Amino acid sequence: MSALYDQIGTTYGRFRRSDPRVAAAIDAALEGCASVVSVGAGAGSYEPRDRRVAAVEPSRTMIAQRPRDPAPVVQAVAGHLPFPDRAFNAALAVLTAHHWPDAHRGLAEMQRVASRQVVMTWDRAVSSKYWLIDDYLPEIAGYEETYATVDTIAAALNATDIRAIPVPHDCVDGFMAAYWRRPERYLDSDARAAISGIALIDQTIVERAMGALADDLASGAWHRRHADLLDLDELDAGYRLVVADG
Repeated sequence: MSALYDQIGTTYGRFRRSDPRVAAAIDAALEGCASVVSVGAGAGSYEPRDRRVAAVEPSRTMIAQRPRDPAPVVQAVAGHLPFPDRAFNAALAVLTAHHWPDAHRGLAEMQRVASRQVVMTWDRAVSSKYWLIDDYLPEIAGYEETYATVDTIAAALNATDIRAIPVPHDCVDGFMAAYWRRPERYLDSDARAAISGIALIDQTIVERAMGALADDLASGAWHRRHADLLDLDELDAGYRLVVADG
């Protein structure tokens, strides 16, 4: 995990910032929790500022991109959280559990150290239909078949709630589907580097796909094919918030 994000995480501080609408959904799931451990905390997005927070992150590259006044951070992995049992009211993991070498162990550790678990992930049945994947990079869907996403996570945690998180058309956080109404943003190689699903596949394939996207944008083909998106303010691209108590 550390080596992975030391390699692909160099642009996260620029592109992977907290979106206030996504943050509000996460904050609602943390209601009543005075203390939170953020697992796989990355550059510090979505760490609540009005609670006692500790962050866990294995990558020095990611830790170096954290803001100057973040929560205290320890370099460690999800599968071995360096805290006693029930040290926190909640354990939070935002778009990270799919990268853990042993997701079940990491989720069990979240259960051990906190009485509530809040995990942002996605539903592959929905996300695989997203136009970027469906039209240009179907390789992403194949790669993600090995990931622990919503069904696996919900079962492992015995989830009490699964909430949809729609993506605003002007989403500030540059995750995979953030640019659903701004397709030209995917042509920026730095923006793509902050999307692990793109960064981890063969870049020859990515460059070819981005060439096709650029051609479709120039000809107007993309806009004709996806005209139904242009009047939407938000899109369900499959992102889900799994909440568990116990």
